[in-house]
Amino acid sequence: ARDAMPEGGVLTIKTDSVYLDEHYISVHGGAAPGSYCMLSVSDTGCGIDEKTRRQIFDPFFTTKKKGKGTGLGLATVYGVVKQHGGNIWLYSEVGQGSVFKIYLPQVNLVVTERELEKQKRVLAKGGEVVLVVEDEAPLRKIIGRMLQHLGYVPLETAYGAEAVECAKQEGRIDLLLTDVIMPGMNGRQVYEAVSAIRPGIKTVFMSGYTDNVIAQHGVLEGSIPFIPKPFSEAVLSQKIQEALQG
Repeated sequence: ARDAMPEGGVLTIKTDSVYLDEHYISVHGGAAPGSYCMLSVSDTGCGIDEKTRRQIFDPFFTTKKKGKGTGLGLATVYGVVKQHGGNIWLYSEVGQGSVFKIYLPQVNLVVTERELEKQKRVLAKGGEVVLVVEDEAPLRKIIGRMLQHLGYVPLETAYGAEAVECAKQEGRIDLLLTDVIMPGMNGRQVYEAVSAIRPGIKTVFMSGYTDNVIAQHGVLEGSIPFIPKPFSEAVLSQKIQEALQG
């Protein structure tokens, strides 16, 4: 939305509780009838033509100039929404602006005392050093804070090459936590390079992309634990323990 309004404009963000009936599903597809939380983001920018709309959620597709974008942003959003059983809908007219609507299924969650105790056990305190590879700075900081809260010591890096250099330095590294699809080296290449320096290092992969997209890039190693983004602190703790004890 920001890039669509270089000279300024109106950005509108709305939320609502809606019910998607069978008629909506038959027209738009991609979801089941039911109650959803809706997030709408609209702009008064340049709009999106039909050809671009057909490709806009494809990984690595971008209309930006070289070096200005990776084409991964909307693909990541699409993947996260689909992983949560939701749907994303786009309406746009050239010269008029665009509207993105995200629908996420509503969940009625009641947490019992037994479940709370189970969560407390999952959040076991660690002490190990975790090498983090994540190219999105805000997410990298969040993961770092999660690890610190769990008692781990995070070493945060933005790219694969940076992580490899970090692995070459003296000092303890107990686990590699790496994104799968990144600029430059992908997650598997990072894993192979770090493993060559530190044989047997425990590893956890993470990604916001769907299984199909990841499979197309052939970057996952089946024996290594995988976390789909976004993930909770409890899930992160569980996967790290699974890797360390495996």
